[in-house]
Amino acid sequence: MNFNRETNVNNNIIVREATASDAHWAETITNEMAESAKARGTGIAKRSPEYVKMKMEEGKAVVAHTESGEWVGFCYIESWEHEKFVANSGLIVAPAFRKSGVAKQIKQKVFALSRKKYPDAKIFGLTTGLAVMKINSDLGYEPVTYSELTNDDEFWKGCQSCVNYEILMSKNRKNCMCTAMLYDPAEKAKEEPKLLEALEQHKPEPVTREAKEFAYYSKIYERFLRLKQFVLLKGGRKKESDENKKSPLLSFLFFW
Repeated sequence: MNFNRETNVNNNIIVREATASDAHWAETITNEMAESAKARGTGIAKRSPEYVKMKMEEGKAVVAHTESGEWVGFCYIESWEHEKFVANSGLIVAPAFRKSGVAKQIKQKVFALSRKKYPDAKIFGLTTGLAVMKINSDLGYEPVTYSELTNDDEFWKGCQSCVNYEILMSKNRKNCMCTAMLYDPAEKAKEEPKLLEALEQHKPEPVTREAKEFAYYSKIYERFLRLKQFVLLKGGRKKESDENKKSPLLSFLFFW
């Protein structure tokens, strides 16, 4: 796979690794991050234009733009615990280009960049958006509890600017409004022999359990996310039902 090759989306949108020459978009990007969080009524870790510029200079970011030079989208990479964990953070798409498929292209590009730079790292993400969860699931991420994420205090300090920070701390960093998802390369490596065996036997490549569950439960999942928000904001609790226990994709929502 050529990680440096530019990806053309919808014929006139280019998705590529960011460079220092893209620094002129930094303030536009951080402003749009803040506006998007405000519109959703949820929080994200606030980043400064200087921080975004640094990520571009380090080659740890992906940017999308039109052929005429209009900014379209952005995402960057952070590493934690001596590169044991990696996060693809700050995914943002300009309002005019949302629902065009460009977010998926950016996620795919930044995921590939993360695998190239940190091949042994666990890649994780925190999100409140069902669409991002679906993209993550397609890339091989699995829903996990917060205990499986990095323990690095610097990462969690980044949540201080989030409107839901008090909820996070009241739960001792074990749960919050965001859903945690993780890609573990060591676990995925164990699955490869099974896929190769299936191909050798001329069988179609099996659909992963996570992909099937996500497709089947997507509507229910969306309702459970709203329920999670209600319960966390009200400070209440809800016990798992026997039906929820049948699916780890749903039952993890009630782990706190």
